[in-house]
Amino acid sequence: MASATQHRRTFPLAILLLATLVPMRAAAAAGGASKASCEGEKFPAGRSYAHCAALPYLGAALHWTYDAKAASLSVAFVAKPAGADGAGWVSWAINPTGDGMKGAQALVAFKGASSSAYVVNTYNVTGYRPLGSASTPIAFKATDLAADESGGEVRLYGKLQLRPGMQVVNHIWQVGSAVTSGAPAKHAFANENLEAKGKLVLAGGSLAPAPAPSPERAAGGQSAKSSGNGAPSGGKQSTAAAGTYVSAPVLMLLALAGFLAIV
Repeated sequence: MASATQHRRTFPLAILLLATLVPMRAAAAAGGASKASCEGEKFPAGRSYAHCAALPYLGAALHWTYDAKAASLSVAFVAKPAGADGAGWVSWAINPTGDGMKGAQALVAFKGASSSAYVVNTYNVTGYRPLGSASTPIAFKATDLAADESGGEVRLYGKLQLRPGMQVVNHIWQVGSAVTSGAPAKHAFANENLEAKGKLVLAGGSLAPAPAPSPERAAGGQSAKSSGNGAPSGGKQSTAAAGTYVSAPVLMLLALAGFLAIV
């Protein structure tokens, strides 16, 4: 039988093990919920996508189909604007030169200044300055631009003509709370906004693991969960939000190791 000294030494180890297991299980559960939410999106007739992923920040989801032969990427980005009563804008972008906002080739959906209908502008984000009310040319030919609203979320649609041979792209996404003088106003700078970026595997139907948040951002808010609207469309492959999850067998082995250490 272990001595009292051994029990005192192994007790902190057991506490540490339990503290590690709880967030791992929570992350796994969150991954399952994300998978269900992106599969549940129901789009208007004529719009369907091969893959979907619940993104890890801003309660957003991405649906996409990539035609490798034609280098054509069709997307539907779904997110809730940050303003009260659905006011604001949503955006999804590819950055061919980096992983941040500067250099992003963006699609932005918002309500026009004189209309309740959504418009979709393209912006080449060359620096940290306000966007205008008119589109600017981007590096990829953009067609089929449209947006609608469902259940308080804005769904942004578009097709981009990429360069042949592209397999993985840096993508970023964002939401804002206001549109001023017909132009998207600046977004918030909370943890969720700053970390809303990652890598998208075009043909593989997956998200590459995102880098861990920097220590000064790790204490930021948590993302809201995206919820689906209707029955899932056939043939869609779902990918959980980028992250690291631990399988059940690994959890059992870790638990057994903790038990043996105590007894």
